[in-house]
Amino acid sequence: MDRVKAYLRFLGTSFAVNVQAVVEYRANFLVQTFGMMLNNAAFAFFWAVLIGKVGNVGGYGFADVMLIWALVSSSFGLSHAAFGNVRSIGQIVQRGELDLYLLQPKDVLLNVLASRTVVSAWGDFAYGFLVLALLPGLSPGRFALFAVLIVIGAAIFTATFAAAESLCFFLGDATGISSAVTEFMLSFSLYPESIFGRGMRWVFYTILPSAYIAYVPLAAMKALDWGLIPPLLGIACLYAAASYGFFRLGLRRYESGNQMGARI
Repeated sequence: MDRVKAYLRFLGTSFAVNVQAVVEYRANFLVQTFGMMLNNAAFAFFWAVLIGKVGNVGGYGFADVMLIWALVSSSFGLSHAAFGNVRSIGQIVQRGELDLYLLQPKDVLLNVLASRTVVSAWGDFAYGFLVLALLPGLSPGRFALFAVLIVIGAAIFTATFAAAESLCFFLGDATGISSAVTEFMLSFSLYPESIFGRGMRWVFYTILPSAYIAYVPLAAMKALDWGLIPPLLGIACLYAAASYGFFRLGLRRYESGNQMGARI
């Protein structure tokens, strides 16, 4: 428990330092944050027009689609706000910059992930809560369930992206695969599950676990079903453990870049 508390303090401190660093340039922070929120709002407008013309899409109404967007946007944003290097692991390894983290006493993967925040991700994170507030039926219980679900979703996003980036240990340059994983994860998450063929849906529950970020949380939100939280939490822990194990396996193959440097 002492070790867990120590790592929680470490993550909290890293997050606070990253926030202070980005807020120092307030104009840039606000522009990127609100810019991302406007970008997401454009998709909301697209869905409003589409559903207004054709009716439900795959059995999903406008409120369902917006709730999915809220869940995915805030989960994605939280993942990249807290663990900004999650999609930069491959670049760090290729440049030999992992040496700096290997020399420090904290766990390598957590240290790498938590050493940066993505400014635009704050816009994604805030956008989900804004959408939730504008949808009908907002209540303290619904808000609390949403908050728990996006934490779980962020953990699954982080685990999946970190595993894809860890392919660099085995393939050298895994940028293409990592980018494809990101695009497919978002594409599968942001559209109604029923528009995809039955033969593809197994992918959403295995390799690219969009179902646990969007579809299952949507069902939980619509029914206010807290009973889905324990299995989702267990699934998130399973993906996190598998991702961490894959990174550690790849780390054995890492060759130092012989760089000298310091992190302050």
